[in-house]
Amino acid sequence: MRIVVDAMGGDHAPLAPVSAVCAFAAEHPRVSFTLVGSAAAIRGVRADLPANVEVLPAGSVIEAGEEPVQAVRRKQDSSLVLAAEMVADGRADIMVSAGNTGALVAAGLLVIGRMHGIDRPALAPVLPTFDGRGVLLLDAGATMDAKPQHLLQFAHMGAVYSQYVLGVKRPRVGLLNVGTEAGKGNQLTKATYDLLARSNLAFIGNLEARDLMQGTCDVVVCDGFVGNVVLKLVEGVGLGLFNVLRDALTTNLRAKCGAILLKPTLKPLFKRFDYSEYGGAPFLGVQGGCMKAHGSSNQRAWYAALAQSVRFVEQDLLRKMSAALSEAGAE
Repeated sequence: MRIVVDAMGGDHAPLAPVSAVCAFAAEHPRVSFTLVGSAAAIRGVRADLPANVEVLPAGSVIEAGEEPVQAVRRKQDSSLVLAAEMVADGRADIMVSAGNTGALVAAGLLVIGRMHGIDRPALAPVLPTFDGRGVLLLDAGATMDAKPQHLLQFAHMGAVYSQYVLGVKRPRVGLLNVGTEAGKGNQLTKATYDLLARSNLAFIGNLEARDLMQGTCDVVVCDGFVGNVVLKLVEGVGLGLFNVLRDALTTNLRAKCGAILLKPTLKPLFKRFDYSEYGGAPFLGVQGGCMKAHGSSNQRAWYAALAQSVRFVEQDLLRKMSAALSEAGAE
């Protein structure tokens, strides 16, 4: 198994990805890694790389503010594009990047290419839930103007990923909507509801946003515009609540003493809503493994994304997704 890593993408690159890869590689000697990026910058983080880690020099980096498609086409020597080419050529089983999300999506489509039978791929992050199980959200921004058939494909791919990577035996699938009744929503959700209801999935019906984090389902389906808004809202609310709680617990001496007493209880709670515990968001529907790590991923988050990537490859997800789509007639 070979994992290729864009060592230059993300807020903490190359320190976080290089450190995580070296730590992970030392513990998993049978997995090979390729770090793509500035050789000097990578060696500056770790001069003595493990034997199962190699470096592929890249001449440029796609920055966060660049237009995705133009950047992918113009910067053929960038770390992200070179990583995608390794997957497309079969030299790597999966790529991981914390860089420009739009560029990763563009590289997935233009360089790696779609799976046979897939009209639109989907980004699928795991959102935290109050029961600690997490819920797979797709799409989170890859397909803004989706059609009902696209959402049906999202549901099948998400169910396979949830089952084999996240360990859910029979994933419950919900459709994000403005109400739980079958007739609710716009033309897209109404048509999608009918397709999901006739599918072989464990479809539980419509799901309102207020129930999203209650653990009601394991996979929630929506178009990329709605999904990206939900993702950013959950991240913003979570960060804001933690900041408010931190400020309240450090206001005065009494609050600080209370914080010391509450620390054993609060620590598991913070961990439950910490994005670094959930790894990356797979870009499902491309003909190769493609994992998007959070842009602000630290070494622990990168390590989780690498572990998630290993499970993706070990479970032969591409073949299983193709089989599920073919069996269900969702291609």
